[in-house]
Amino acid sequence: MKKTSFFAFALVLALCCWMVPSLSGSDLSFAADKTFRWKCQVHWPAASSSYKDSAEVLINMIKERTNGRLLIELFPAEALLPSKEIFNGVKRGMIEIGVSAVAYYIDQVPLAAVASGLPLNFLNVWECAYFHQWMGFEKMMRDACAVHGIYYATDKVYPTEMVSKKPIRKFEDFKGLKTRSSGILQKYLTSLGGAASFLPGGEVYAALASGVVDAAHWGAVQGADSMKFYDICKYHLRPALNVAATDTWLINQKSLDSLPEDIKKIVLSTLEEFFWRRTNQYEYLEEITIPKIKEQGKVEVIELSAEDVKKMQKAAEPLWDEVAKKSPECAKAVEMLRSFQKSLGR
Repeated sequence: MKKTSFFAFALVLALCCWMVPSLSGSDLSFAADKTFRWKCQVHWPAASSSYKDSAEVLINMIKERTNGRLLIELFPAEALLPSKEIFNGVKRGMIEIGVSAVAYYIDQVPLAAVASGLPLNFLNVWECAYFHQWMGFEKMMRDACAVHGIYYATDKVYPTEMVSKKPIRKFEDFKGLKTRSSGILQKYLTSLGGAASFLPGGEVYAALASGVVDAAHWGAVQGADSMKFYDICKYHLRPALNVAATDTWLINQKSLDSLPEDIKKIVLSTLEEFFWRRTNQYEYLEEITIPKIKEQGKVEVIELSAEDVKKMQKAAEPLWDEVAKKSPECAKAVEMLRSFQKSLGR
């Protein structure tokens, strides 16, 4: 009996020793395959072209690249928070990730006044991309947001152009114009003698239709087209008011750091890649949308004269100086921008 008991005990012990590493491996495998779920609110209404082309695409890329281990639930503008509160929502961990217009958090990150686009800052999209990615401005913004426990990444850089119910054929036509705007452009358009005010994206169409405002900007041609502004506004104005990092991805740093290292690397590398892909795609979509709206007879594209553009640039100079005084970082960024313009012979 004693021998039987001994062998039975030995058998049980052996089985236990065999099962322990097996269970341990199973646990490790389970941990590696754990699914993380985030909430994301963007400032774009679902009708906006960037909701589909930016938010949905990036979120699906992350899902595929992590094999479904990071699932991000997407919410359109105003669904969980007011658009102007997305920065605070991410900062406090109410949502793990969001997309905000950079102009909405200038009060907390003064450098955002430069990121949102000083008036008449660049003539071409490539110039803005170079300023961000090669001259170091992207890192400056990332460092400024890190103070708030937020990881920053620009979605894309693109032109901001105005649509209007009234023709704007010369510099003086800005006077008295009621415009939906935001950030530094809101201040700039008001300084030209107009009346610029902020409205969330979902309210702009109704404001144009009712006459609350006579003009608005929402990206450039494809943005205005996707928001159906051309149903009401028959004039599209050029040159661009600015070229800027209008749309920005914000991630709660604690949430980012809580991810397994491989998933975290995928998120960051995907954001970096997406900047170039989306910036390039936006330019392409602009080019194919312009002839479409012209052929449909929806809108007249007005190009201001070189003389009027010079007047616009001169009117912008005091705002550049004002922004430079906001902080040492702003002063450095404005000087970088002026040096860049000078290097291009401007």
